[in-house]
Amino acid sequence: MDFAKARFNMVEGQLRPNRVTDPGLLDAMAEVPRESFLPEAKRPLAYVDEDIPLGGGRFLMEPMVFARLVQAAGVRPGCRVLVVGAGAGYGVAVLCRMGARVVALETPGALVESLRSRLSDIEGATVVAGPLVEGWAAAAPYDVILIEGAVEEIPGGLTEQLAEGGRLVTVRASSRPGVLGRAVRLLRAAGTVTEVVLFEAGTPTLPEFRRAPAFVF
Repeated sequence: MDFAKARFNMVEGQLRPNRVTDPGLLDAMAEVPRESFLPEAKRPLAYVDEDIPLGGGRFLMEPMVFARLVQAAGVRPGCRVLVVGAGAGYGVAVLCRMGARVVALETPGALVESLRSRLSDIEGATVVAGPLVEGWAAAAPYDVILIEGAVEEIPGGLTEQLAEGGRLVTVRASSRPGVLGRAVRLLRAAGTVTEVVLFEAGTPTLPEFRRAPAFVF
């Protein structure tokens, strides 16, 4: 398979027609090889326009959804970024290629060890292990927080780790079966957090961000 051609087609056929216009983001996604972040058997799927399951509740996010979230976050060189649920590390690699300084957070165990291996040569990336819902306060505040997956709720502790003017982007999962979630951007300014809906997305929910089942009498 000609991965370079597939990468070009992803940019020209999936990103540009869907209002992804940020030059730094387009350049980074044209350069970072998505196939390198997938198991050998799944590499032919690297540039399809859908989420690719990786196991352990993680997946490689659909290129268009990932790109529009990053664009909405306004990532620029030198930005301090926290990626929550960094999975295989593709998103971290793209953000680093854009010039960001990225903390990649994963749960302790095999996921984080695999992530460390994949990102060992990526300049600007720091891999840390801990509960996703708690973020990583040790390196806060962040200009951008990206949750790489859908969530049923956003913990207040995460928005507290945003700098003044900081943005958090993710997909809010729908509570209704068969209904798409909504990509959102949260902005922290003057001590308050406001939320804007960006677009609809069918992104899978990260297990760590599912609501605990409510007790019913």
